[in-house]
Amino acid sequence: MQTPEQLVTEFCARWTDADAATLSEYFTEDAIYHNIPMEPLEGKAAIRTFLDGFLASFEGIEFQVHRQAANGAVVMNERTDVLRGAGRSTPIQVMGVFEVRDGKIAAWRDYFDMAAVTAAFSG
Repeated sequence: MQTPEQLVTEFCARWTDADAATLSEYFTEDAIYHNIPMEPLEGKAAIRTFLDGFLASFEGIEFQVHRQAANGAVVMNERTDVLRGAGRSTPIQVMGVFEVRDGKIAAWRDYFDMAAVTAAFSG
């Protein structure tokens, strides 16, 4: 079985050729995904629905992990998420926290500057 850090590394790499079905399989049935500026999503089905819409909004997404640390079942990483679409690439600075249980992601929290994201997509 993979370590929590190996699982998160693989999950982040999967975003390069992402589809919602594949990504949602990384989550427990009762997982929570929380982009901190927004309301949390509860449950694998809700996460899958969100991912379907999010992925459809972009031509490609890449998670560039700069640093990652793990302590038991908790994995934290500092990333740049590059969102590609409409002829441009938009880098978003992100800090992610993942909690792994039984080989799946049970909780995922991403911290980022929502004002910077809004400004990047409003112009």
